[in-house]
Amino acid sequence: MGSLFNLLSSLDKTVVCLIIILASFVMGLVYTLIVSIKLRATKSFFVTSILIPMIVASVISVVSLFLKETASDAVRIATIAVALGLIRFRSASGRAEELLLLFGGVAIGLISGLGYVVIALLVALSLSGLYVLLNTVNLFRFKRIGEEKLLKITIPEDLNYNEAFDGILNTYLKSYELVEIKTTGMGSLFRLSYKVELLSKDNEKVLIDELRVKNSNLEIALLPYVESNKSL
Repeated sequence: MGSLFNLLSSLDKTVVCLIIILASFVMGLVYTLIVSIKLRATKSFFVTSILIPMIVASVISVVSLFLKETASDAVRIATIAVALGLIRFRSASGRAEELLLLFGGVAIGLISGLGYVVIALLVALSLSGLYVLLNTVNLFRFKRIGEEKLLKITIPEDLNYNEAFDGILNTYLKSYELVEIKTTGMGSLFRLSYKVELLSKDNEKVLIDELRVKNSNLEIALLPYVESNKSL
């Protein structure tokens, strides 16, 4: 199957670019909806997954159009690679939506710089409008990460934590993962941090009470689980 630029050669090339951008949004939406059935992630990640194909398609299609008549295939590929290479995050990674908006800004500037100001304006308006719309609707409400908790258990240094709490955790939790071990109290205590998902919210107090028996009634905390800022 050939490129849309060839299949729709009877249409104006600018119109073909817009069709490609719209098709990329639809494919990104379908792709994300299907993946979200099994993937647990933040809403901002899903919004980014939907809009990124549209941004990339707008850059590549416009650059391809600009160089269509003036350069060989090798030159076009190299130019597109350089254009996408403008996205270089040298500082600490931000949230998914921050990277999305930065990527979108570069794409809009690149398209404008090639002289396609009308296309750049349409991309800017559609991207910003879709971003607001996707963040407003409860499309991915069922994929919230709010069900996951951070369980912190302080234990004496002489307690073997490897299997000490497995029986209790298996009884009251749907899943659990030890994500951090650190010393506290001038090295006389350990603090274990678990990423957990409760079988039922009604079990919180019973879970904590049974853990207190095991950890000599030292501090226990059950908090909302928040992913590291370094991840999307």
